[in-house]
Amino acid sequence: MADHTAPITLLIVDDHPVVRDGLRGMFAASEDFRVLGEAADGVHGVALAAELDPDVVLMDLRMPGGGGVEAITELTRRRLRSRVLVLTTYDTDSDTLPAIEAGATGYLLKDAPRDELFTAVSAAAAGRTVLSPAVASRLVTHVRTPADDGATSLSSREQDVLRLVAEGTSNREIAAALFVSEATVKTHLSHIFAKLGAKDRAAAVATAYRRGILG
Repeated sequence: MADHTAPITLLIVDDHPVVRDGLRGMFAASEDFRVLGEAADGVHGVALAAELDPDVVLMDLRMPGGGGVEAITELTRRRLRSRVLVLTTYDTDSDTLPAIEAGATGYLLKDAPRDELFTAVSAAAAGRTVLSPAVASRLVTHVRTPADDGATSLSSREQDVLRLVAEGTSNREIAAALFVSEATVKTHLSHIFAKLGAKDRAAAVATAYRRGILG
């Protein structure tokens, strides 16, 4: 956004009216956010995201008439700029990895405190990975792929970079923390993506948790 004082715009996609009303009321109470619309299923959510162009889409996963993973896949396919932050009830939801691999920027539980939700939406709008601690730890329990051999093993410095990425740290902040240049951080990230077969930061973090590299 060119105007850094402008509120972060949101689209809420959830099949429960009470949840939508609660989220809308919560964000309406803050001048930092503006809810542009609501949808009760993934298909309608994709259509509204294309029409309203929100900064962040808050996406439920399990909805009759069109689930979240399918909607995220379609949003990614259309190359819409909206970031998707998954909001779900269950930290054991088997859709965790598929949602992140489909292109979601983050994953949060619906019982997250208001401040945590606001922080997560702001981070998602900025393109940073958001994983609630409960979800991050659960990712480790999902089906792991066997540990790959040398071709995909991360160096200790690459693991340091990935750990900071998982905490939502920006490239500039990572560079400062590790006393290297931003260009070096980007080089590490490109190597990490290649080794993990990940297309972006969120997918790299999800894959690393699944393989037990982070945890």
